[in-house]
Amino acid sequence: MQRQRTTVTPRTSTRWAWTGAGIGLVLAFITQAPAYWLTHAIEQASGERVLLPDAQGTVWNGSAQWVLNEGPLNIATSTNLARPASTTALPSRVTWQLGPSIDFENLRLALSATVASACCTHQPVRVDVSPLWRGVRVQVGDHTSNWPASWLVGLGAPWNTVQPEGQMQLHTTQLQWTQQAGKEALLGQAELQMQQLSTRLSTMRPLGSYRVRVQGGDTVALTLDTLEGSLLLQGTGQLLNGRVRFSGEASAAPESEAALSNLLNILGQRQGAKSILKMG
Repeated sequence: MQRQRTTVTPRTSTRWAWTGAGIGLVLAFITQAPAYWLTHAIEQASGERVLLPDAQGTVWNGSAQWVLNEGPLNIATSTNLARPASTTALPSRVTWQLGPSIDFENLRLALSATVASACCTHQPVRVDVSPLWRGVRVQVGDHTSNWPASWLVGLGAPWNTVQPEGQMQLHTTQLQWTQQAGKEALLGQAELQMQQLSTRLSTMRPLGSYRVRVQGGDTVALTLDTLEGSLLLQGTGQLLNGRVRFSGEASAAPESEAALSNLLNILGQRQGAKSILKMG
């Protein structure tokens, strides 16, 4: 019994060659996708409040400047002229590594990113994005990082008026945000300490150190308290449907009342020795 010999025709060989070349081009296109594609998508998703100029590398392994931005344009209504929005950049570039991972809890493929900046993160911060039925979940790894308070000026009012100086320390614990079927939920805790805070609105330097805590759950709770200093701040609030509702008060330590009187007038409505803080 004779075996039939398979004959590969030149046409078949050419077809396979073109197929291999096409697959190679697709893989190269995916793995070498420029970092600008990712940074541009983040800028658009943030309404251009987060800018990542001078992107280098690829979508999967890249770096860029990290700039906070007041908005695309700030319109000066009195003159009907458009002027550039205020921006502030971190003193060092932000780097990232992006790749697939497995979400064992939901047995799904997820996307993991590690983000770092020499000025501000002792260790890279891990962020996991995993799909849900009709939604998405974003998890931030537990970490502590430090950021310059002056960076907030780029967000515009009220920060561009306050002109804060000092350091911010961010600590997260089991922080998780989900959006599913049109509903949003925040779990875990984030704590921001503003250390040795100063402002151009007061000659007293520093004013003090403060803590803002965000506690997730069915109702997202906000608390503000003073760790130390001459300016005393306290208050509570909630995050409802993406909007902040907050009420609190500001006052001065007895020995600093005269020095901080003008600042208290700016911060809120005066009621005796206190200023009432309201938002939302």
